[in-house]
Amino acid sequence: MEIITAQDAKEIGNKVYKQHNAITSGRYDFTACQLDILFMVLASLKEEETHYKIHTKDIELITGRQWNISQLTNSTEQLLTRMFEIETEDRHRQFVLFQYFDYIKGTRTIEVKLSEVALPYFFELKNNFTHFQLKSVLGCTSSYAKRIYMLACQWRTIGKFPKPIPIIELKQMLGLVDKKGVEQYERISAFKADVLDKAKKQINENTDISFDYELFKHGRSFTHIQIYVSMSKDNPKQLEIDYTQSISEQRNIRTIMAYGINEEYAKLIVKDGFEKFIDFVKKVNERAKKGEINVDNASAYIIGSYQKKGVLQKK
Repeated sequence: MEIITAQDAKEIGNKVYKQHNAITSGRYDFTACQLDILFMVLASLKEEETHYKIHTKDIELITGRQWNISQLTNSTEQLLTRMFEIETEDRHRQFVLFQYFDYIKGTRTIEVKLSEVALPYFFELKNNFTHFQLKSVLGCTSSYAKRIYMLACQWRTIGKFPKPIPIIELKQMLGLVDKKGVEQYERISAFKADVLDKAKKQINENTDISFDYELFKHGRSFTHIQIYVSMSKDNPKQLEIDYTQSISEQRNIRTIMAYGINEEYAKLIVKDGFEKFIDFVKKVNERAKKGEINVDNASAYIIGSYQKKGVLQKK
């Protein structure tokens, strides 16, 4: 394991690691539920709008995870009280991302109002996320894995961070250092096991990149970390939450996929018309109940019918 010199440590300790996106490099610690809420807002983001509706069934359908009302209300309560911080070249700014969350009773709908001061940063984050695989992020249950994935993606074209960064700086980015400078996981073994290795496992199993790291010593203590990142050979490019598609379009695609239809075909069927598909399924069910047709394999029947219509091509 490489031992860096005192001079190296001094030079690396300067602000050599700089991200191009302010909100991405902000220091925070979000739970997996809070991050799911954030990503659903990003997927719905429109110019100059601060009000959005999030349907819990969409979170379940698109992310594959379920959050009960207690988990959601606890998460949004913490979001409203948590200060968000960013560093720019000329200032340190503190603000909250959200102004309020309204739970519309009996509808499983949450109305969200974004903080006006945060709006430009939401769009900056959204623009950067066009280069990320959001489904990969959502596939990681650890908030640290999500955060490290976002950081690592920015350097995947060159294979690693430009230089090792101070471990304390990475901890700050992960929200593991409080206002008084008290840090969690002071023992390096705990930091490796509970944060780095857990993130490495989830990122390498669930995302389109491969993540690894190396720790460096200054004297007897580990002080810096070098992060390595490359495109994964095992995990092909995964489905992104596409910002060119509305949440409703993505919901429709997932609904069709639930019938055993692959993603490629589901997109073509949605393009042909989702309401037409729902009407088709309804008529098929009615005919099946009357005994007019026998549908042993629903997905095969749907694909065959749409191939006859010319919507899908035979393979």
